[in-house]
Amino acid sequence: MEVNLAGRTAVITGASKGIGLAIAKRFAGAGAEVAIIARGREALDDAVKTIRASSRARVAAVQANVALAADLQRAYDEAIRLFGKIDIVVNNAGTSRTGAFEEITDEVWREDFDEKLFAAIRLTRLVWPQMKERRWGRVINTLNIGAKAPRPRSAPTSITRAAGLALTKVLAGEGAPYNVLVNALLVGFIEADQHVRAAEKAQIPLEDYVSARAKEIPLGRIGRAEEFANIACFLASDAASYITGTAINVDGGRSPVA
Repeated sequence: MEVNLAGRTAVITGASKGIGLAIAKRFAGAGAEVAIIARGREALDDAVKTIRASSRARVAAVQANVALAADLQRAYDEAIRLFGKIDIVVNNAGTSRTGAFEEITDEVWREDFDEKLFAAIRLTRLVWPQMKERRWGRVINTLNIGAKAPRPRSAPTSITRAAGLALTKVLAGEGAPYNVLVNALLVGFIEADQHVRAAEKAQIPLEDYVSARAKEIPLGRIGRAEEFANIACFLASDAASYITGTAINVDGGRSPVA
């Protein structure tokens, strides 16, 4: 099935690498104008080159820390200045943080909520009025399977992602009368830089780390960022016009909860 996003403008957070970059490439390949947001200037510039290498779509890179309200407002203003409107938002920023509950400090809790939950709240709140006015909008929240089935030592990420799941459902109900559709995609084990760092921290070869994790997955392998991006592109399109309020596991069957 060919997905067409021509005439649409998308903003994607955490989009300089990994899943966010894959989504940006997929959207641009489907004809959307894309604004990518991330903290690192060099990584953003490299991402723009990667996207432009496979697409003629307009692409803009905005350097911002989405955990800071002022930065997010500035990034939104820049996207509006460049493109005039925003049709699609993908709240994708945030890396996994886990640990024993009693060892997690207030500072870590606040940082995790600001980066994951409040970033999604603030950016969606900024775009919401224009989506309602045009009676067309798409919001996709990248969460993880811990939002449905949290494991021991999975805080704070599983907690903030569970809150993101509740946010998704609330927004879906409020947006539905205006054709603003809101869904969540739940990451299982997808190729990403954070797994490279995890292997280095564990002082084991990346191949061994990935192989061990793949044993937890019924499909027997980890997912590719492009596979995640394909589902995001579908949800952002008119082909998914009757889907809202869902939370889709993209995990090769790993989650014990459907």
